[in-house]
Amino acid sequence: MFIQTEATPNPETLKFMPGVDVMGDGTANFTSTEAAARSPLASRLFGRDNVTGVFFGSDFITVTKSADSDWLSLKASILGVIMEHFTAGLPIIDDEKGTPEAEPDGEESEVVTQIKDLLDTRVRPAVAQDGGDIIFQGYEDGVVFLHMQGACAGCPSSTATLKYGIENLLRHYIPEVVEVRQV
Repeated sequence: MFIQTEATPNPETLKFMPGVDVMGDGTANFTSTEAAARSPLASRLFGRDNVTGVFFGSDFITVTKSADSDWLSLKASILGVIMEHFTAGLPIIDDEKGTPEAEPDGEESEVVTQIKDLLDTRVRPAVAQDGGDIIFQGYEDGVVFLHMQGACAGCPSSTATLKYGIENLLRHYIPEVVEVRQV
């Protein structure tokens, strides 16, 4: 098995591409050892010193390290864990339910439907290339609330991505949108 690695805009996060489906559909974000308990792979990655976050995308894994460690000493250990996991054919998530996105009860407004469609078709694929994901959290009085995950969480350029990229895109196509805020 050959696992490619790729730098992300977040210097504390690396993207690992094992060449096989990781999640297929959906994503999973783990920010602590406790949260990773339902994933054998995330649990093993958190077992490495200085791992502070694990994110599973459709065909990639991003791992975030502490700021006081370096990739030179950590990268080989992470590659070994990922290779052993996939070679053994172990599941990514034990319960296979994944983490459901919060969906509001009842019908969505036309604006919310448009926002979600633009995020799913234009924003999320681009953000996934950088090893992250953006999840819609809500819309109220012209403000869109988004949650950044994976390499996007804590990335130095995340504010610029939100304000100059996503906000401009949404405002262009949906005049009701006046601002985008990170949750």
